[in-house]
Amino acid sequence: MKKLFIGICAIVLLFACKTNTEYKTYLHNPDLFAGTVHELNTVVMGNNFPPMVAARNYTYAAIAAYEVIAAGDPTHYQSLAGQLNGLSKISLAPLTKDVDIELSSLLAYIKVGESVTFPEGSLQLYKDSILKMARDKGLPSDIEKASQTFADSISSSIIKWSKKDNYLETRGAEKYTVKDIPGRWIPTPPMYASAAEPHWGEIRPMVIDSAQMFEVPAPPTFNITDKNSAYYKEVTLIKNAVDSLTPEQKHIADFWDDNPFKMNVTGHVMFGSKKFSPPGHWMSIVGIVSQKAKVDYGTMITAYAKTSIALFDAFIHAWYTKYKYNSIRPETVINKYLDPNWRPYLQTPAFPEYTCGHNTISASAAEALTSVIGDHFAFTDSTELEFGIKNRSFQSIRIAAEELNWARFYGGVHFHNSCLVSSKNGRKIGELIVDRLKMKK
Repeated sequence: MKKLFIGICAIVLLFACKTNTEYKTYLHNPDLFAGTVHELNTVVMGNNFPPMVAARNYTYAAIAAYEVIAAGDPTHYQSLAGQLNGLSKISLAPLTKDVDIELSSLLAYIKVGESVTFPEGSLQLYKDSILKMARDKGLPSDIEKASQTFADSISSSIIKWSKKDNYLETRGAEKYTVKDIPGRWIPTPPMYASAAEPHWGEIRPMVIDSAQMFEVPAPPTFNITDKNSAYYKEVTLIKNAVDSLTPEQKHIADFWDDNPFKMNVTGHVMFGSKKFSPPGHWMSIVGIVSQKAKVDYGTMITAYAKTSIALFDAFIHAWYTKYKYNSIRPETVINKYLDPNWRPYLQTPAFPEYTCGHNTISASAAEALTSVIGDHFAFTDSTELEFGIKNRSFQSIRIAAEELNWARFYGGVHFHNSCLVSSKNGRKIGELIVDRLKMKK
């Protein structure tokens, strides 16, 4: 009988250890965090947020998750407090032995991700599903509670900081005034939407000193009458390219389109279709390369945080430049002066042409992500597969970003000069962020 009792106790202890291992294995898997980012990405897409607002969501959420990691492992990670503009201090609840750092970072990401822009509860069902799975695998209630309390303390600091970035003030700022001036941007078909976020250049940046920090050369002077002018050559270059696109060039354009809301028009029927926006595409790339590189949990969160910060600042720089020059889109120029029936391959976004936002943020993001994952890291980007667009493979993260130099041109939405200038400035922003931020020790 005594041997039977001892045997039963051994089985109970073995089951308890297994259960304990099960919940940790589940919660500490970097793939779970990547899946959570994808969930936020999906919620952002469903709410039709423009790209720069989407980037704001990803950035504050990723910083909150990173700060949990930094607080839990100060030997290997350095807090961003004192490194990011306006973030001087982060309030922390006591870091007790019951706090599960990985779970806490996940909870902080969810809380901030939905709180920055969304109404509270936007990710509640997803959060509940994760916690239920963890409980089923043996997550103790005291660890769950302590982890949530620790996450909430950091989340509160990040949310409070986010409210001082001038986002709310720009909601009521003066709208863009459409003027009938040659070379100036006006709304484009088929939506003829108002100019998106004309005051985004006034948002507080994360790392760069200001939106004007990097000097951008003026675009070629608007001149559609002189066939020898630089501007006329840019116009004819893009028109001729779009008129003779190959299947590969169309695939490149489609792959990097990342239009969060495309208006489809067929006769009298109009309907919208959604995809991840440019920053959402890059959040997906972070997950893809991090998973392929088999990085640990903390490194993955570092990759998301640094890349999203690069996206955030690049948007501010690009949008300041866009509304400084207010450049007309190729579609408008060609329709008015060369061919009234011409249409770009992609739908023209609702904001000025120069410089190219997608090129700027992609080049910046590539620098940040490369600094974490490494150069010459080959990968296959499957982001667009869920939208019916086949994968593309690249020999490095930077090479993926460089493809934007052609993608937006083939799409007919940006002059090639704009693409090249934008990529150059995006790289400068990314390099500065990599140089200034001290994250993983």
